[in-house]
Amino acid sequence: MDDARTALAFADHLAIQLRADFPLIVVDTMEEQRVVARAAEVCRTLHVRCLTWDVMTGFTSVTEGRPMAPATDAIDVLSRLRQMSSDTLVVLKDFHHEWEDHRVLRAVRNYAQRGGAAGPSVLVVGAGATVPEALRDTAVSLTLPPPSRTELQEVLSEVCRTRWAESRLDAAGLEHLVDSALGLTLEQARRVFTKAVVNDGVLDLRDIELVLEEKKAVIASSGALEYIEPTVRPEDVGGLDTLKEWLRLRERTFSAAARDFGLPPPKGVALIGLPGTGKSLTAKAIGALWGVPLLRLDVGAIYSSYMGESERRARHALQLAEAIAPCVVWIDEMEKGLAHGGNDTGTSTRVMGTLLTWMAEKTSPCFVVATANDVSALPPELLRRGRFDEIFFLDLPSRQEREEILGVHIRRSGRDMAGFDLTAVADRTEGFVGAELAQVVHDALLSAFDAGRELTTPDLVAAAGRVVPLSVAQRERVGALRSWLAEGRAQPASGHRPW
Repeated sequence: MDDARTALAFADHLAIQLRADFPLIVVDTMEEQRVVARAAEVCRTLHVRCLTWDVMTGFTSVTEGRPMAPATDAIDVLSRLRQMSSDTLVVLKDFHHEWEDHRVLRAVRNYAQRGGAAGPSVLVVGAGATVPEALRDTAVSLTLPPPSRTELQEVLSEVCRTRWAESRLDAAGLEHLVDSALGLTLEQARRVFTKAVVNDGVLDLRDIELVLEEKKAVIASSGALEYIEPTVRPEDVGGLDTLKEWLRLRERTFSAAARDFGLPPPKGVALIGLPGTGKSLTAKAIGALWGVPLLRLDVGAIYSSYMGESERRARHALQLAEAIAPCVVWIDEMEKGLAHGGNDTGTSTRVMGTLLTWMAEKTSPCFVVATANDVSALPPELLRRGRFDEIFFLDLPSRQEREEILGVHIRRSGRDMAGFDLTAVADRTEGFVGAELAQVVHDALLSAFDAGRELTTPDLVAAAGRVVPLSVAQRERVGALRSWLAEGRAQPASGHRPW
């Protein structure tokens, strides 16, 4: 997303609300200092006063730089607002906590319904500041985007200047360091940049890892996102040649060269198939293949018993992903996260709506990889074109693919494939998925280790004979998925159809 457009969006929306004399604006963010700074800029442009209030210090004039009369009681605050001129914006910090008192909520509603009566516009800011049901028709919510590259560069320059730090990074290195901080708040970025320079007095490539560790902690604290280390390489995934080629063609589509060529960033891909066919492994490999962060979105962790909290968590997680972009957002076993049924007062429907709208309308380079085992549990609108560039079906591996997968796991055990008759093992493992083939190698290794000798082909064949594959245990399910593919609803991930 363009930095200038991102930086201006919040200020532009706020200016529109002020020119329209909108009485109540709510911003859910912990970055109240950024909100106040943006609000002050807008007020100076519109030639209106900007005041702040919090329960400890009362009212303070931002534009005039002086404290005013204290007011700590919420009802008193609202009474004082009625005495102020309309050419004023008042930023109330953490005032949403006062709404828990029904008298305060009523007073806020009365103020917001003042019609043409005089009074300033009010901006309520704080972490978790969401609009309660009683104020839905009188309040508007604005979203403060995470700090842009420009803002992070300014913080880094400030830290280096005030700490007298020596920079050993060239322009590309500094850009990489700033990019590694995308998704952090300004205070989080300032803290980690300061930690980096205080550590040894210099900025170098080692500090990028320090910033990334901080970002991983921030992502984990979101509750719904997890940063996945790029430990799986494309060569660790056996078979799936059609899918791999599709991904390879899009390897450079996040680059500036691709944008200049007129190529938009890819939206995403859906991977449908039985458990163990390589869907999750492929998702993990995409981040390493493309050299971008891989974020796992746990849809189930988004849900909360508190009204409106689930939707807020969903928006926060998606906003964080956009701030980190370019990235891969992996939604594993999506059907489980969206299958909350109709007993949640419509929460699952609203969360799904938030997710679907974002997938269809996002302009940031967030590539979505959605995996699913049970396509019948997915809402039809999820798989329509526009949300995904392609839908792939991962079938049971062919004999050649089984040899490839067996070879991957044998090499991973530190052995040379040349000493094994993988064709014989592949013949004995017809109908096995990739996870079952990995288990065959593991069980064969256990047998060989217990016998005190080296792994052999007969060990692998014997281990395969002890497995009842999923394709046998769930024959009907395999048939249903293949019928779904035969209707032309997806593209085979491999260049074969073994039926």
